[in-house]
Amino acid sequence: MSLSQDLREARSTTASRRQLRLPIKRAGRVPPITGLPRSFASFPPRGASGSCSLSAVLGGEASLPLSPTQSPSSAELQVPGSFAAAVVKWPVELAQDDSWRMESVLSRYENQITIFADYLEEFPDTDELVWILGKPHLLKTEKSKLLSDISARLWFTYRRKFSPIGGTGPSSDAGWGCMLRCGQMMLAQALICRHLGRDWNWEKQKEQPKEYQRILQCFLDRKDCCYSIHQMAQMGVGEGKSIGEWFGPNTVAQVLKKLALFDEWNSLAVYVSMDNTVVIEDIKKMCCVLPLSADTVGESPPDTLNASNQSKGTPAGRPAWKPLLLIVPLRLGINQINPVYVDAFKECFKMPQSLGALGGKPNNAYYFIGFLGDELIFLDPHTTQTFVDTEENGTVDDQTFHCLQSPQRMNILNLDPSVALGFFCKEEKDFDSWCSLVQKEILKENLRMFELVQKHPSHWPPFVPPAKPEVTTTGAEFIDSTEQLEEFDLEEDFEILSV
Repeated sequence: MSLSQDLREARSTTASRRQLRLPIKRAGRVPPITGLPRSFASFPPRGASGSCSLSAVLGGEASLPLSPTQSPSSAELQVPGSFAAAVVKWPVELAQDDSWRMESVLSRYENQITIFADYLEEFPDTDELVWILGKPHLLKTEKSKLLSDISARLWFTYRRKFSPIGGTGPSSDAGWGCMLRCGQMMLAQALICRHLGRDWNWEKQKEQPKEYQRILQCFLDRKDCCYSIHQMAQMGVGEGKSIGEWFGPNTVAQVLKKLALFDEWNSLAVYVSMDNTVVIEDIKKMCCVLPLSADTVGESPPDTLNASNQSKGTPAGRPAWKPLLLIVPLRLGINQINPVYVDAFKECFKMPQSLGALGGKPNNAYYFIGFLGDELIFLDPHTTQTFVDTEENGTVDDQTFHCLQSPQRMNILNLDPSVALGFFCKEEKDFDSWCSLVQKEILKENLRMFELVQKHPSHWPPFVPPAKPEVTTTGAEFIDSTEQLEEFDLEEDFEILSV
């Protein structure tokens, strides 16, 4: 049975009932249908007219003409035959008590649904620049380039049907894993910058560099992948979070810092600021490391820190720079964001080192990647997709790991005040440049968003760079046993934010 036939059957019981648009998660509205992209709610309301093109998304032409008196159920869709079963052909009218029927239908076609791009909220006609992770785009002349830049970001969403976390735990993170997915997206962007560069772009159906595939495999939903939902959820136990419990931005930052200790390939130094303060001395101590010894060089991949720095003429014995993932958890207000921080917050997205921000609303996390005016642009993890594993040839089908829909936006004043900013500094000069930008753009404000100091505060405990615990197992095996999480020092005594 085709998707169109299934949808007709599911809708037949509601023909005499009032029409409802597919809901999104809002107070007082019908609860969302699992597996349905939230952007589906952007379809035109009843009686709207217009047509849309799928050429930008599917590479072919399609239109859905709707007259003011024509119901979507009677509309005809003209698409190339190869796409006929891959596209939702009309907005679905669904009564609340029949939502289970549509959920059953959509679950079978979950990874085949493509949203009509022109039905989604468009960017306004403006001369303002759109900033995406440190890069400006002129909307009037560079819209396609802007959308391509956004779709190149790795998009991690809820998944289902993966192996149970911890062997007996949940096999889906729907409803609780959104902040973990946002943390994955921020870290993935850091790894993209680390291995491929910020200017690297993704194209659908195009062969990608081997580094890209290896990055993607770090985040698959398997316990042996270093940044999987399994690893993050279990490492969260050491932060006082039960498996299946919602994380805040600061908790995710602490989890990423600890998981990075087991990731020898990417070799990141992860610094999470405390007390709204970034300490330059501590970061330099953590990132400036001696070159690898001769016996360990052969065990490392050819693009490791040691090899890349020596190729640039780093003298033997001189400290090399370990690529830095800098996360700054903040509280920008009490119950809502204080408007005094808005300009400084937006300035962070302009910095070349920007990895965006983790945040959103209570129990509803988004990955913010840029802004237009006073609206933040974000990737939304609240879509449930089926678990994807490596194929027989060792690669990963990445079609569901990139968002091809128009990006979503929200007013910055609607942001919950608990956020975490992310920055990536591949080389020491990048960090020095970031410090200069912070002093120029952030510290000029009377009420500073965060502090940047040269020396370690004397009233703080001594700074000790984090190190991998002395265990004989791999990282994946290590955190399978939550009892061994006691090897880590908890830092909650020194954290101002409570998430």
